[in-house]
Amino acid sequence: MTPANPRPEGTAQDSVADSVRGNWVDRYAPAATRPYLRLSRADRPIGTWLLLLPCWWGLVLAMLHDGQARWFDLWIFGGCAIGAFLMRGAGCTWNDITDRHIDGSVARTASRPIPSGQVSVRGALAWLVVQALVAFCILLSFPPTAIALGILALAPVAIYPFAKRFTWWPQIFLGIAFNWGALLAWTAHTGQLEWPAVILYLAGIAWTLFYDTIYAHQDAEDDALIGVKSTARLFGDRSPLWLRRFLVATVVLMTAAVILASRGGDPIALLIALLGPWALGLHLVWQMTRLDVQDMQGLLRLFRSNRDAGLLPLPFFAAALLV
Repeated sequence: MTPANPRPEGTAQDSVADSVRGNWVDRYAPAATRPYLRLSRADRPIGTWLLLLPCWWGLVLAMLHDGQARWFDLWIFGGCAIGAFLMRGAGCTWNDITDRHIDGSVARTASRPIPSGQVSVRGALAWLVVQALVAFCILLSFPPTAIALGILALAPVAIYPFAKRFTWWPQIFLGIAFNWGALLAWTAHTGQLEWPAVILYLAGIAWTLFYDTIYAHQDAEDDALIGVKSTARLFGDRSPLWLRRFLVATVVLMTAAVILASRGGDPIALLIALLGPWALGLHLVWQMTRLDVQDMQGLLRLFRSNRDAGLLPLPFFAAALLV
């Protein structure tokens, strides 16, 4: 769907409908850059956090696994942060290119840069390439196995925008893409992919199914009208039941990853590290107590609160390293 009066490419708009009010892009970014930064969701940082946190989980658990902390780990920590910002931006740009006709038909997304006419498809493709190339330069600083994993991650990123057209479970494809950093950061530290990282990756996918099902309920009515599939539409009134299942799976799988990563280590360190997945689980329980699928603003607040949920395991993992 093309807006009746599209804005010329590069011009500014007050904000995107679901952006954080008073965000830095709307307030401080030069007007000509705002459409591209909005295309990358720089005005909505939660997605960068959700992509980054599994990276940090994987890195700290890898350090706990082999009992080693090197100066290069600081670069992995920072490189993952920069890479998450860039690849989340590239992924969102790709998503908006592929969804430009759908977004124009959905109230929450019609104000995005492409359907609103602020950025052309050609301009969006150029912006995608710039972000991906800078991220690739960062990836090249990692060990060879991690580089290979990073390149392989492009496959689920490319597929995800199309998943809602052919499956009721597009959130699985999002989880596969968004939690890849757990594998990559672990491998960047250890030089090889091991089972604790794989189990942690599966925990992240379960977590993604939890938070993105909440997010998808915002668009359930519009999605039904245009034939877009999601777990929110699939589960309907049974969503709380399924969310509880994803909650349990997240905690159990992360607990298993911690146990495998700590095998043979100090039992006190293991007990401290195990508090991480349980702290995450308690936050997800708190979200369930406030879930109302008819409250659109409440759904968005709960979704955004998953930044805090995902941060909770890290201090426990880090404390376990000091034991």
